[in-house]
Amino acid sequence: MVSTFPLGSTVNLKNVRLEIRALQPQLVEWRRQIHQKPELGFQEKITAEFISQKLQTWGIAHQTGIAETGVVAIIQGEKSGDGKVLAIRADMDALPVKEENEVSYCSQYDGVMHACGHDGHIAIALGTAYYLHQHRQDFSGTVKIIFQPAEESPGGAKPMIAAGVLNDPDVDAIIGLHLWNNLPLGTVGVRPGALMAAVELFRCTIFGKGGHGAMPHQTIDSIVVAAQIVNALQTIVARNVNPIDSGVVTVGELHAGTAVNVIADTARMGGTVRYFNPELADFFKQRIEQIIAGICQSHGAKYELDYIHLYPPVINDREITTLVRSVAEDVIETPIGIVPECQTMGGEDMSFFLEKVPGCYFFLGSANAEKNLNYPHHHPRFDFDETALPVGVEIFVRCVEKFLA
Repeated sequence: MVSTFPLGSTVNLKNVRLEIRALQPQLVEWRRQIHQKPELGFQEKITAEFISQKLQTWGIAHQTGIAETGVVAIIQGEKSGDGKVLAIRADMDALPVKEENEVSYCSQYDGVMHACGHDGHIAIALGTAYYLHQHRQDFSGTVKIIFQPAEESPGGAKPMIAAGVLNDPDVDAIIGLHLWNNLPLGTVGVRPGALMAAVELFRCTIFGKGGHGAMPHQTIDSIVVAAQIVNALQTIVARNVNPIDSGVVTVGELHAGTAVNVIADTARMGGTVRYFNPELADFFKQRIEQIIAGICQSHGAKYELDYIHLYPPVINDREITTLVRSVAEDVIETPIGIVPECQTMGGEDMSFFLEKVPGCYFFLGSANAEKNLNYPHHHPRFDFDETALPVGVEIFVRCVEKFLA
């Protein structure tokens, strides 16, 4: 690839847009190569090698093997300035989903698929790295591009932070995007404050006393206990959480019993909790256990509860979000344009980065119903309109230009 941007000239936003659009064939090629070889969390060795080879070819300094498979590229601006550091984050992992798309770039690995757009995130980050490196004379400071493993599970952000990706040099702010099939192509979902929810998981085993289905008085029916718990848990959001706050308690698993005439001695259930308000971080665990303990005690049953705080909510910094929104308003030309009310109860471990440094995570609309590219995330036929790829690069590039001006 050869840059056509006139070296040493003042950056012209129209010219930047044209040059980035010219990267479209490469962005699509990279995305499709990555899509064909999806890898699960902390197993992204082929993906990391692909990224590293591109960066090495372009002469971009980078580190590999961070938190097992993570990659961090560092692009140093050549203009004089105050030396600020902006990080850009892209996740790399795929999902345990069998792809049903009939496309030339379909997954080559049975039962593993890029069903959430992370392949596109990598392509956008690579395009951003290439462009910025070619034009490093046009900005000051430093850009760190963080290719993160295991966003889907069990989470690669925390181990990358522990490995020091936000240090040496210290990151002043961070941005990231998610291709989003809940929004049409030509839109950007961006808002200050809570964008995505905290993710917490729980598993509970109820220990009763089994027996004959015709002699319930001799038993402690674990199914009856579990059923009452499931119903009672639904009162937490309805009656214990401020109506102004949003929350979800979902029991997604319930397993008990082996025969129609046998009262089960154990019942197992599992579920998830979601909320936006960080002040609720300990509330749900305490209330769920209070309900389980009270109902079990009333029936003479016992229980074991395993509660996991997986990800905190994604909270955007107001100042950095204002910067991202101003850039998006310059880039997006459709009538819908900016979508500020774009919250979702989905979760993201980008939240750990945002706990450490101010930043903004935003959604880049990628659905196109006319092309049948509007299946939801995690669906076996998920795909997105690749026209969104250069739009993502342009937004990242302009954020760098503004932040490191």
